[in-house]
Amino acid sequence: MPFRNNRTGSHLPASNLYYSIPHLQKSSPLSVYHNMSSICLGKKRWDSTWDGLPAEIRLLILKALMQDGCTLSRLATVSRDWQTEFERHNFAQIRLTPSRLADFDSMIHRNRTLVRYIWFCLELDDYDCTKCAPTRGMLSHVEWEDALNESLTITDTDHCPITMSFQGLFSNLSRWDPNGDLRLDISIYSLSDSQHWFKYLTFMPDAPTYTLDGDGIEQTMSNKVFHNPEHGWVAGFRHSAPPRPAIRKVFHSVMEEGPFDSDTLEYQWWDLLPSVPVVTSLLLRQQNRRRWKPDSLAHMFARFPRLQEVHYEPWREWDSIYKQTDQRYQYLFNSIQRLNNNLKSLVVFENFNQQYPVFMQMFMNGEDLAECDSTRNPDPAVSRAIALASLMLEHLAASFLADARDFFEIEPSWEWPNLTSLVLTSKFLTPVNDPTEIGAILEAAAAAATKMPRLDTMEIWNGRKGFAALFKYQASRNAQQGTITWRGTWEFVLEPSIIQAWEAVIHKFHGWRLNLVEERLDGAAIKSHADAIRYLMLSSQVIRPISLQQIRMEQKALEGVATV
Repeated sequence: MPFRNNRTGSHLPASNLYYSIPHLQKSSPLSVYHNMSSICLGKKRWDSTWDGLPAEIRLLILKALMQDGCTLSRLATVSRDWQTEFERHNFAQIRLTPSRLADFDSMIHRNRTLVRYIWFCLELDDYDCTKCAPTRGMLSHVEWEDALNESLTITDTDHCPITMSFQGLFSNLSRWDPNGDLRLDISIYSLSDSQHWFKYLTFMPDAPTYTLDGDGIEQTMSNKVFHNPEHGWVAGFRHSAPPRPAIRKVFHSVMEEGPFDSDTLEYQWWDLLPSVPVVTSLLLRQQNRRRWKPDSLAHMFARFPRLQEVHYEPWREWDSIYKQTDQRYQYLFNSIQRLNNNLKSLVVFENFNQQYPVFMQMFMNGEDLAECDSTRNPDPAVSRAIALASLMLEHLAASFLADARDFFEIEPSWEWPNLTSLVLTSKFLTPVNDPTEIGAILEAAAAAATKMPRLDTMEIWNGRKGFAALFKYQASRNAQQGTITWRGTWEFVLEPSIIQAWEAVIHKFHGWRLNLVEERLDGAAIKSHADAIRYLMLSSQVIRPISLQQIRMEQKALEGVATV
């Protein structure tokens, strides 16, 4: 149940306590032998018993073991001290599946207070090639529709209905004392998703082990060469596009076919689940391509009365359903404003892939019958709902789901008394757009900033293949100065009216000065929006680090495929 780092594959028995401890440099290990009568470091000597070692040496040993892939449950039997330390490490992060729910309470009861993160994995049933992307062949229209609907239907998890899985989870967690912080990370996927058309998909916990630079999933996957001509992969490259049913399969809505006959009945079901005060942070990451209906999430969020942090990374829609989804987003953010009164941080990132519209668009006489826009056009009503939901927050990052231009069309009475950082995207930040229009957005941002007395950072950005841009305001209170930065792949002149608008922001701080910084980026280096995030060096987190790695890995796997 606790997941561990198995990078090295080395497993040392507890009876032979030879451990290589990184000290100062990884290439210069300190060896500790269990049977030595003493240990000499420099001019000092210490007793070889565990208690005789200096605290910093004991800590080095324990940290090395935790990072070395050892079977920690065996090492926990060495001593009471080791048991305490390894249990704290083992139980801090838990992977939980529906099949474990029945015994979860008894398994975790003694160490419940050690748990800081639960990765709740709703692993859907496996499926074969008859359901990964069914073809019509000789089927009649009715038979084809039936086969397609059957292939899209989200099946049970571990032979346990999704509703029963959530009932078990919420029932368990509702009995926990609401002390400290607990992060709940919900994933829903089938292991078969990465075995057919989408070989690059990975399903990972949100854990530091997987997000270290140079040692994460990008390195793990870089040596893999996908070869599966039946699913469009030849010698590591995407040779043919996945059919539309394959994309619809992995992006299907959760509980779309039931068990509820209406949205109202589903809302009522969520509302009857036990309240879970112990959860303070919730993650719904982009590796979940299957879609949670936003209005259903509103009722889920309401079951967490102490919720302080939300990271929500939905995918954009690929057809005309986006109109209905935008209405559901309004429902969600209006609910957050009314019901989640303890929320401090909201990070929303609507992910996309510039290749997928090429697969999904169906043009006839110049008209796309699928209504799959090449570029997402955020609904102004959604931007307004997010702005209202942010009024009492400390941190907001809303990328691609909202647009800064709409966000800053504020009412005179709106104020953000607690907001310290704000990150927004704008589709108007492009090299071909009218600079005057961009300037108007930046001036509106300054006007809004005067309503944010605690604001330290505001970032407005955009990025896709071939371009990236960032406008940033940074308040440095110790240095008594503010800085506005333009960092992008094209030159943009900060007109005097823009500078004056931001001087008005720092005017309330007597004696402050405003600095201007301009930096140019190479557009050829920007292969996707993930690269844009990396090169723009955004100061606030707009997406989980593991999610950013997964997007970059997907983009690398699809190199050479046409984009919009």
